[in-house]
Amino acid sequence: MSAKERIRQIVASHPVVLFMKGTPQFPMCGFSARAVEVLRACGADFHAVNVLADPEIRAQLPRFSDWPTFPQLFIKGELIGGCDITVELHEQGELQRMVAEAQRGD
Repeated sequence: MSAKERIRQIVASHPVVLFMKGTPQFPMCGFSARAVEVLRACGADFHAVNVLADPEIRAQLPRFSDWPTFPQLFIKGELIGGCDITVELHEQGELQRMVAEAQRGD
């Protein structure tokens, strides 16, 4: 299976997915740490993918999503954005709503 197919499968299999540097327990960059922090603040049950542990996904994800940087947040199969957008949506109260809807299956 190609890296793009694996990415597509991951995004389709989980309502909330964070492609990040490191893991939620041990983020390897400040942006990834901040994204995990706001997802946890929303009570999100999310699937995390450590792009540092999979060079193929790290190389192909920006082509798949047309987004050049990490982390990348997907909700219900749709790219939401990186750290700044995730934090902004959290501050506006929108991220909580989006996560809740995704987890309910709306």
